[in-house]
Amino acid sequence: MHIIRAADCKTMPWKNGGGTTTEIVVSPEGASLNAFDWRISMAHVGADGPFSSFPGIDRTLSVLSGNGIRLAFGDGETVKLDRASRPFFFAADRAVDGVLVDGPIDDLNVMSRRGAWTHRIERLRGGGSFSAEEGVLVLVAREGDWQVDGAALPAGDSAVLDAPGRVELSVSGSAAELYAVWLTSEP
Repeated sequence: MHIIRAADCKTMPWKNGGGTTTEIVVSPEGASLNAFDWRISMAHVGADGPFSSFPGIDRTLSVLSGNGIRLAFGDGETVKLDRASRPFFFAADRAVDGVLVDGPIDDLNVMSRRGAWTHRIERLRGGGSFSAEEGVLVLVAREGDWQVDGAALPAGDSAVLDAPGRVELSVSGSAAELYAVWLTSEP
């Protein structure tokens, strides 16, 4: 298990000035935005605007804080996401504009290269155990003091586990939130 401290993550301003992105982990390590297999990041969205297009990439978006965002896709589909919404999966090469509901938001972005990797994400609010027999499991702790197989994972930090098998999670405190991201390579 590799722990990624929030303080060690790099934050980059967007070219359009509408927000910032904090990269949590990318594979392969150091890959550019055009060459990654998968990438997990958080964004602070401070203004309405178009999403960057990532050809050949699938994306899942989860709202972490704020009042939500409306995604207006170029084909006419509209989706409103907020803190209560399930993580929303879509092709990152679809044209989409983000319209903030009432002020800025923070979100979690998970992206994987279509045809090479798949991903799924789940928001957890309590401890338990589950299996991840292959691929990579990334845990992003948002609230609470988590224990992952007995190792401390405080809020803000993340853990990367390669083909971890059975994983035991526990948390102390009444406010608890952790995002589990499973990444699997396709044959």
